[in-house]
Amino acid sequence: MLRGFVLCADDFAMTPGVSKSIIELAGRKRLSATSAMTNRPHWSALAHELAPFRSHLDVGLHLNLTLGAPLTHMARFAPSNVFPSIGDVTKGAFRRTLPASELAAEIDRQFAAFEEAAGAPPDFVDGHQHVHALPMVRTLLIEVIARRYPGQKPYLRNPGDRILSILRRGVAVKKALGIATLSKGLASAALRAGIGTNDGFSGFSAFDAWRDYGADFRRFLRAPGPRQLIMCHPGDIDDELLQLDPVVATRPHEANFLKSADFAAACAEAGMELRRFSDL
Repeated sequence: MLRGFVLCADDFAMTPGVSKSIIELAGRKRLSATSAMTNRPHWSALAHELAPFRSHLDVGLHLNLTLGAPLTHMARFAPSNVFPSIGDVTKGAFRRTLPASELAAEIDRQFAAFEEAAGAPPDFVDGHQHVHALPMVRTLLIEVIARRYPGQKPYLRNPGDRILSILRRGVAVKKALGIATLSKGLASAALRAGIGTNDGFSGFSAFDAWRDYGADFRRFLRAPGPRQLIMCHPGDIDDELLQLDPVVATRPHEANFLKSADFAAACAEAGMELRRFSDL
């Protein structure tokens, strides 16, 4: 029997090129999830293009506090109406100096923007640059989820994994171990609030254009957890992406591999297949 895993393309609505690539992959059934940046101006226009794939595709909120402009007025957190860097947010999170009321309002507004365009709550929540796993941010996020969705709740991405699993994969180990340390306690906090999480996570990349993404992906499939989630970052390069994000050159490589017969072969070799989270 084949073992299921979620394959999630991050950054939907970041730019038209990134979104176009994700839509194409969803149409080919080469993804089982994508997460959307609802603060980006493209979200409201592009959300409906995911609707035809909802039978096999989870669509989630890619909580964003580090790229572009907020949807709310954030006088302390983003005084120039531009989000701070992930480094600055991380420092503030660990020092407990982030403005909690501003963050809670922005998180809530990004959920509302998702629902306004998609016509339904998100299936799950994750975070751009894993910002949702930071202290303070995770607490506020869980509180917003519990308040907005007292019944069935979206699941929450846990970007941490077991040390031995990370070492067995051997890809971007330092980054994976660092995020695993950062994410400690996230799954248990979510569970206490009645929020499900994945159990097993991979997909960390050094984002080096010279790397063989197909070989890396085969490593991502190693040592899967019972509810394994693999993130990916496919996309077509456009002018906006070149100006906006440091992850550029590797996106077409990822997209091309996921469209290829080699992707199907890699999954078959590992005895794994794409599934939505609810089917794991």
